[in-house]
Amino acid sequence: MEAGGAAPEPPVPGNKVKPFTPEEAKGIIMSLKVPAVFCNMASDWPGLRWNVSHLAKLLGGKKILFRIGKKNAHKAPLFETECSYTEATLEEFLAWSGRQPSGSPGPFCDYDGCHYWTYADYKYIARLFEDKPEHFQDIIWSDFGFPGRNGRESTLWIGSSGANTPCHLDTYGCNLVLQVQGRKRWHLFSPEDSSFLYPTRIPYEESSVFSRVNVVNPDLRSCPQFKKAKAHIVTVAPGQVLFVPRHWWHYVECIDPITVSINSWIELDADHEARVEEAITRTLVCAIKSAESPDAPPSWLNPTEVEVSSHETNLQYLNGAVSAYSEHQKTSKIEHEACVTHDARETLEDQCKRRKIQGDKELGDIVSTPCEFNLSGMRAKSLEKNSFWTVSLASFATVPGNKPNRNN
Repeated sequence: MEAGGAAPEPPVPGNKVKPFTPEEAKGIIMSLKVPAVFCNMASDWPGLRWNVSHLAKLLGGKKILFRIGKKNAHKAPLFETECSYTEATLEEFLAWSGRQPSGSPGPFCDYDGCHYWTYADYKYIARLFEDKPEHFQDIIWSDFGFPGRNGRESTLWIGSSGANTPCHLDTYGCNLVLQVQGRKRWHLFSPEDSSFLYPTRIPYEESSVFSRVNVVNPDLRSCPQFKKAKAHIVTVAPGQVLFVPRHWWHYVECIDPITVSINSWIELDADHEARVEEAITRTLVCAIKSAESPDAPPSWLNPTEVEVSSHETNLQYLNGAVSAYSEHQKTSKIEHEACVTHDARETLEDQCKRRKIQGDKELGDIVSTPCEFNLSGMRAKSLEKNSFWTVSLASFATVPGNKPNRNN
């Protein structure tokens, strides 16, 4: 503890002491430019009880959409447009996975678990539990310095062994991911490696840029530059929270028979500009692809996109994004000017104090003349950003506790 600092509050009996306060955790997250695994930050969250058996009871037979893919050595990524889909209950998923032998696998009976995987991905908790909103409080992102953020702003992911998300980057925000059940292996790539990952906007999905590379089984003949990319690989275990910085590419694979994870995308100031870029992309992609095949099913549209929006609608999105960005720029400029004025005034006050002290020492009873403030020539003080952790090769920043498993 620094000299003069206040003593920390004593822990409440029965509660586990977390390694960081919410303010400290948020400071770390907003400063980090590399992925990190937080340990012992969510050990008391009720959401850690959300294994599939518990969720099946909470959802009470509600059907959810599963994506189904075949387990084989694909050379190209298996995009969501190439998968099968079926609606099923979590009880049927448990029966199919062998965790509830007495139950019926329902629609999964056509898919042998030795050859297929299933994934209930991108499930918004706000929709799943719209009739049971009290369960939103089971997810406590406020422990990471985001007050009021809970399950309402989170998504649920339930998968079997082999289920995966194709390599992509998210154009908006950064990402916090809580692992609840089973383990997931993450292959992450820095934004600096983007050109080596062969980005594509087809299939189109707002806020997602996909890679044309199957990063676990790459075809180096068609994607030779991929060998220059540096993968950072980590296996995230239950209770750990992975932080994925803005614009980091990631391929995610379930490696245990059943996995459950919960994530929340954290908004950033840079999202205002990104929304303008995304609105332009949507307008161009929809116009070009619709003109190419106006009557054909939109195979270029990712299933997460409900429909092809009209050109007029897309222009409205673009106009709204530009207006929001302009307003944000104005607000940011006003706040910046206020900070510059405040910092300049503090600097001059410090200089005056030093001069007065020096004058008193040198001249005895002679008091130095108070200086006048002149802000026109002052520049804002530059703030140095502390570097908390760095990543090298396949290593990760681990914050703190037991180190996560590493796979190379």
